[in-house]
Amino acid sequence: MEVINKPGFDSALEETHAGWRTDSSILPDVSCIIYPMLEIVTFTLGPVLTNCYLVADAQRKEAVVIDPADEGGRIVDEAQRRGWRIGSIWLTHAHFDHIAGAGGVADRLNPLPPVALHPEDYSLWRMQGGAAYFGMRIDPGPEPTIDLKHGMLLHLGEYDVEVRHTPGHTRGHVIFFCAGQKVAFCGDVIFQGSIGRTDLPGGDYDTLISSINTQVLSLPDDTRLLSGHGPETTVGDERRWNPFLR
Repeated sequence: MEVINKPGFDSALEETHAGWRTDSSILPDVSCIIYPMLEIVTFTLGPVLTNCYLVADAQRKEAVVIDPADEGGRIVDEAQRRGWRIGSIWLTHAHFDHIAGAGGVADRLNPLPPVALHPEDYSLWRMQGGAAYFGMRIDPGPEPTIDLKHGMLLHLGEYDVEVRHTPGHTRGHVIFFCAGQKVAFCGDVIFQGSIGRTDLPGGDYDTLISSINTQVLSLPDDTRLLSGHGPETTVGDERRWNPFLR
């Protein structure tokens, strides 16, 4: 099942499917996927409609923010409304549209949340994620203090989340894979029917295709892919239908 939430969509939707629920009655451009004990709230934010994910172990009330795209205060408001404590910020990569809300998140939290980023993207982070290329300035938030590495395990409550290095869109791009929930947060590596752009500094087409083949398509076909832009998809659907992977 696919649910697309667009700004201005004002009808509530709640469906049950295969043990999870989507709930778009929260806000017009916010949706929530509730797995057993793991909840994922999706925000579509910023000038290029980037997906940000607020993810929580619902039982322990522990949460992380993946790719705070913009409006950091709004992300924190939603966590507080649900009684969740945001413990850290995880970045799939350092492009401006994935980090522009980090400062707003940090401004509302005490102590400051540690930020996780692959070291290969530190230079991009220091350049405000390339915002100047698009005539913008952003606050990238707290300096990253957690060095992400391929194969590293991050912890969210009772859940283990594997870091997979997936360069090609940027040199330090990673995806976050929770095997127990069969869900991967894949940033801008792959989208429904498309792949990440490779024409920006640090991008390389052959490297991106290799990352997708070895780190994404190696996951089970029923793994949900939550991308940086657009609707969710699955590994199996992209293996079969993505024209860039044939």
